Amino acid sequence: MRIGELAARTGVSVRALRYYEEQDLLDAERSPSGQRHYPESAVDQVQLIQQLYAAGLSSRTIVELMPCVVGGRATPALLDRLAEERELVDRRVTDLVHARARLDSVIADATSNMRTGASCRRRATA
Repeated sequence: MRIGELAARTGVSVRALRYYEEQDLLDAERSPSGQRHYPESAVDQVQLIQQLYAAGLSSRTIVELMPCVVGGRATPALLDRLAEERELVDRRVTDLVHARARLDSVIADATSNMRTGASCRRRATA
């Protein structure tokens, strides 16, 4: 498939796909006229790249993980790296859950304020 179709199917801009190529995250074959052509598997690969970016991984880290994702090749060092990244993602998830709980508390206090006129600010407890 051509770059425009891959962009449409993944919801990723053409510019981002070109960036993924520059970063060695994604490979494309070139036609004699220079057009990029991607295999069907590129859809899943781009979606994974997006998920890993959303989880906070850098492009450099994602490049390190791609041999396992694309070629199915793993080494003990790569497995260690994957485990480290998973621990970091777990910490981010925990931080987000705590942030959500705090936001829920602020929303509850603000809702109470609108109903009762009571202060939204929590009073310090001793």
